Amino acid sequence: MRFELPGGGTVSGVVRGHGDTTVLLAHGAGTDQHHRMVVGIADALAAAGLRVVTFNYPYTEAGRRRPDRAAVLLECHRVVAERVRDEYGSGLVLAGRSMGGRMGTMLAADGYPCRAVVCYAYPLHPAGKPEKLRIEHLPDVACPMLFFQGSRDALSRSDLFDRHVRPLPNATVVDMEGADHSFRGRGWSEPGLFTFLAEETASWLASRR
Repeated sequence: MRFELPGGGTVSGVVRGHGDTTVLLAHGAGTDQHHRMVVGIADALAAAGLRVVTFNYPYTEAGRRRPDRAAVLLECHRVVAERVRDEYGSGLVLAGRSMGGRMGTMLAADGYPCRAVVCYAYPLHPAGKPEKLRIEHLPDVACPMLFFQGSRDALSRSDLFDRHVRPLPNATVVDMEGADHSFRGRGWSEPGLFTFLAEETASWLASRR
């Protein structure tokens, strides 16, 4: 599957599974849609009865490591989401790993119509810079949000997450004790990790139909 971008060029995407609900799963800053974490989550979501679409942002499609500006990422995300909605219908779920989840919340905050947003390790702040919080837009997200929060996440200090994200009225949090930003830590290992993430996601989405 390929998505044409307004400024020229295309990015690739992969479709997995079938179902009434389509999850658009975006990758994190240092990875692409073929990274084992993204693939593992996508495969597990598909096994749980969801259709899953992954895609590359322009910089990863071009083989670059440095992420594009937020405006470029959001434009790509919106174009992909529109095409996926055209293909599979409304009720799209915007999901993502780290940066991809943040882009999903920003798109939703901008008014993009989606059923829900799912964040697999939301990057609340850059590593070592807890003063640079990425929270301004979160109160503007009107749809339900699901956050998977590791207690050892260096990009989401627990006390700051508890102060700024957990109290949001439309936020549900799955706490992962001992997990870091990559969901590694005590008791967390692949492939059981992927099954856990997928089952929690599918159950939460089913409860909000």
